[in-house]
Amino acid sequence: MVITVAKPTNIPTEITLAEQRVVFHNISWQAYEQILAALGESRSSRLTYDRGTLEITMPLEEHESAVRLIELFIRIWVEESGLKIKTMGSTTLNRPDLQKGAEPDDCYYIQNQPLVAGKIVDLNTDPPPDLIAEVDITHTNINKLNLYASMGVPEFWRYNGKILRIYQLQDSDYIEVENSPTFTWSIKERLYQFLEEGKFDEIEAEKALRGWVQQVQS
Repeated sequence: MVITVAKPTNIPTEITLAEQRVVFHNISWQAYEQILAALGESRSSRLTYDRGTLEITMPLEEHESAVRLIELFIRIWVEESGLKIKTMGSTTLNRPDLQKGAEPDDCYYIQNQPLVAGKIVDLNTDPPPDLIAEVDITHTNINKLNLYASMGVPEFWRYNGKILRIYQLQDSDYIEVENSPTFTWSIKERLYQFLEEGKFDEIEAEKALRGWVQQVQS
């Protein structure tokens, strides 16, 4: 087993890291499951496993702040659009048949919400989440595009602290698209504005966003 501490170098002291990551190589699926069980559910760290590579991420303030605001942004859009949602948060998504597992920052059932409403999701019989959103501000050793595409997740958002990239699954691969296929309006610029406003006052940012969505939906 090889262990790598993914710690960026030559970072100015005034810059605060958003995540800390530790990477383990040559980890079997059985060992990954044992680590999951040993760590339990009452933890802030998140595990991602891809065919022998295990990455443990410890999110820090900048990461978690962005995650929570993006989660709020999606919920407001869904609510004001009259859609339904099942929020899965960082639920462990394991696919032993693919030798892949993940605990994403946020995942949601929106289009397929009626298929999983009121039940515990079983990826052996239920569809994958419709939308996964992740914040990766520091470098990750896992190919997230390959990971979630192989799981069949239709839409993947990836935010690096400055830019949101939206990917849509087409023919088993992700294609970067400008607009989310889930929502009918271009959301990127409004998300950037919401994230900036939310740094200073989350309540006022939420009120402003709700008003804006209601206006464009009318």
